[in-house]
Amino acid sequence: METMIEMKHVTKRYGKNEGLFDVNWTMNQTGLAGIIGPNGSGKTTLLKLIAGLLRPTSGSIKIHGRETDRTIGDQVAYLSELDSLYGFQTIRQAIRFHEKTISAFRLDKAEAMTNELALPMDKKIKHLSKGNRAKVKIILTLAREVSILVMDEPLSGLDPIVREDILKMIIRHLDVERQLGLISTHEVTEVEPYLDYVMFLHQGSIMLEGETDRLREEHGKSVVELMREVFV
Repeated sequence: METMIEMKHVTKRYGKNEGLFDVNWTMNQTGLAGIIGPNGSGKTTLLKLIAGLLRPTSGSIKIHGRETDRTIGDQVAYLSELDSLYGFQTIRQAIRFHEKTISAFRLDKAEAMTNELALPMDKKIKHLSKGNRAKVKIILTLAREVSILVMDEPLSGLDPIVREDILKMIIRHLDVERQLGLISTHEVTEVEPYLDYVMFLHQGSIMLEGETDRLREEHGKSVVELMREVFV
């Protein structure tokens, strides 16, 4: 099986602080993978390194055998926890803008997801509710025809109904046969039933990782129970 992500002795420092420390990790499988850890554990650093938005202080990161940098966007789509949408655009204009500026963006897929959620295409983003803004962000990410989708806390700060809508959209539109979705989240109970793989990060190091079913079988515990045990 082809290696999708390969990290060798990756350390990322911010001044005297370490976001990640000597991480070695190989990911060969597609599907939905959860990156789980408390605040400050290194989740965002890990995802930004994979997306080529940060460079490691030491070590190497390869996507499909290619060293990562900012040009890796033709293979990796990144969804930030921060809201980077242009408020003056309508949803329709935002979709058209991404079609023109983002590689491998599928207009038909974005419009289909927008219709699926009954979002008002001609309403300006600055007038949308927080939940609908979050839905637009996830649509613009899922519409990318790339092999790796990196989503940093896409469910954060949203009410349960919106979280459910977004999670169902990810499950429906992630091509699990050929795409890898990496999702960091605190909403572990809601996400666990859909995870094919899980990684627990703590203080910049991988504490435990593997296929979800295998970890459940080996430890006799759910992902939530393992999380409580790992982060004691």
